[in-house]
Amino acid sequence: MPPEVAIRIRLFAIQRELAGSREVPIRLPDGATVGDAWSELVVRYPILAPGRPSVRFARNGEYTDASTTLADGDELAIIPPVSGGSVEGPGPTIRILELRDRPFEPDLVAALTARLATPGDGAVVAFVGRTRATPGTPAPGQEAAAARHAGRTVDALDYEAHEPMAVTMLDLIADEIAERFGVRRVAIVHRTGEVPLGESSVAVVAVAAHRDAAFEAARYAIDETKARAPIWKAERFADGHVWIGQPARTGDPAEQPVAPEESS
Repeated sequence: MPPEVAIRIRLFAIQRELAGSREVPIRLPDGATVGDAWSELVVRYPILAPGRPSVRFARNGEYTDASTTLADGDELAIIPPVSGGSVEGPGPTIRILELRDRPFEPDLVAALTARLATPGDGAVVAFVGRTRATPGTPAPGQEAAAARHAGRTVDALDYEAHEPMAVTMLDLIADEIAERFGVRRVAIVHRTGEVPLGESSVAVVAVAAHRDAAFEAARYAIDETKARAPIWKAERFADGHVWIGQPARTGDPAEQPVAPEESS
């Protein structure tokens, strides 16, 4: 028998629901690529095939492309549309990068600021995203579901994450913030699970000596988290839900513009 590799495919959000499974173990010929694994997956679950233009791939927690060769024991994550360098600057590097499955405390921004700020910091910029009643833009393939709920208000948001990869991506975003803006003290804290209407789902705090850098860092942090972190959002209604988002951007922000924010 020709040599084979055994890999584990992980499915999230829309793909998980369509396939009815979180994990799919498969065996492929030695030398098979990520694209070969996708082809085998859609043979088993043809309903996933229309989503190919919108999905991205991650091998062992890092974004990759369809031409990458797989090795025995690899984990291949199917990433549906999502909701570095030397740094000069005063003060220590402090990062708070977390996913939480519980409600935020009322004084979260103050608590994060207290952990981040130093005597040399003169600016603190915070962004807090909340669940709102008006729906956002449906993810590719969710247009029919969105049409069924047109005119209704959102009851809650449900967040799902590829947690280790999401935290790694937040750390990369923090690296870019330090390199681009010289801001070395930043917090990005995101909820997972259910977030009812009016509750906070994400908090960003950037601390710096001057306000311009803090504003730029906070804006970059939330925009890049929304565009690149493998965190998925479903808007829940009384009788169903709709997945929200755009295809994940896997690299530099210059590759494509950040999509306008629709809801937190």
